[in-house]
Amino acid sequence: MKNDRTVTVVLAVPDSPDERAWWPGSRFTSFYDLTAKSSRMPNSDNSLVRTKILLLGLRRSGKTSIQQVLFNNLPPKECFYLDATMRIVKHTYDTVIPLEIWDCPGNTTVESLGAPLSQFATLIFVIDIRDLYNQPISKLVEFIMAAYHENPNINLEVFVHKAERLHEDDKFENFRQINERVSDRLLDESPEYEQLPLNFHLTSIHDHTIHEAFSRVLHKLIDSLPYLEDLLNVFCVNSQSPKAFLFDARSRLYVATDASPVDSATHNLCCDNLAMLNSFGALYKSVSASQARRFLPSTVTPPPSIASTTPSTPLSRLSKPDSEKQDEIENHPNTNTNTSAPSSSTAPIPNTDPNPKPPKDRFYPSAATSLHPSTPGTTLTYNMITPELVLLALLPTPVFESKRGLVDINVVFFREGVQEICVVEKEARGTV
Repeated sequence: MKNDRTVTVVLAVPDSPDERAWWPGSRFTSFYDLTAKSSRMPNSDNSLVRTKILLLGLRRSGKTSIQQVLFNNLPPKECFYLDATMRIVKHTYDTVIPLEIWDCPGNTTVESLGAPLSQFATLIFVIDIRDLYNQPISKLVEFIMAAYHENPNINLEVFVHKAERLHEDDKFENFRQINERVSDRLLDESPEYEQLPLNFHLTSIHDHTIHEAFSRVLHKLIDSLPYLEDLLNVFCVNSQSPKAFLFDARSRLYVATDASPVDSATHNLCCDNLAMLNSFGALYKSVSASQARRFLPSTVTPPPSIASTTPSTPLSRLSKPDSEKQDEIENHPNTNTNTSAPSSSTAPIPNTDPNPKPPKDRFYPSAATSLHPSTPGTTLTYNMITPELVLLALLPTPVFESKRGLVDINVVFFREGVQEICVVEKEARGTV
């Protein structure tokens, strides 16, 4: 299967070194790090409204490893050396929406949390699949009951974690038992909890199940998700794409996809391709490239006036402002009439817009990977949409080769739509 996965990679890199950029998601220092690192750091502005996620579970259940692997690019093999969480740690992360993830120690209770459950949009409880189930289920039921009374609209998610440690048959059997035990305990407490929307996910940091599960959690928090899905549907129809994802580049979580069902194999393939591009992204950059040269100028400098370049031009051919200046020079003989001096009309026009728009990046990386050598074949395309988001789409190879221009135009329109949605989202949260 791996032999048919990647045959060739075509990288779209500009000829000019001043316009080279790296691929979003690389762990190496680059231009993208300089422009996006500030948005990944904790925001000290209290006016920024962040969507809060509560991450709970017993000690050594895998809460911190999930957060570190997804949002800090920590290799799964290094999670073994992570220290146990001793206090509540708040992690911030910016994607389509700004997130605040509360990583809580194993002894956290509703009383010791220090904040009402009504502040949180999602509650994620992590259960070790090999652990004894009585204690974590009791703690989970306690938080579910408290959350139901304080915030009935909260999203309740259960990650049955570390699934890679069991065989397939044992894995699904334990997953079923945990699901049934939680439902029975809730039903014993009160019949009103029977219809409570509780979602279970089988996860592991050693494969892409954690990315798929957390992506589904993220979908419930994005108010603009229907609009992003509509844009993806239009792109797929116009580009003849059977499947397209809008990924967060760093975490490799897909924030939206088109209406067609998500196939785990396709999702895993896109995650692997994005990880590969992130790993080699540092090769496609220019250290000497200036940041100022990558953007359009914010001020407009008009061309030199006719009077300053052709002093012998008759006054009848001068524009009205230049004619008035010429009369002023003739009426004041003491004034310096050196024609080599620059005219006042050649000065740059200052930007008087009270709300100037930030300059737009002029370059968006793109790549294409051929997946199957046989005819007609499939091509996986990559296009940067924003500094945080990238578009990964499957295209028939004949369509990609014969209608490349049409695909690029559809990507441009899709990019503009997503960028407008992001601007509206930031304005609603007070960041613009």
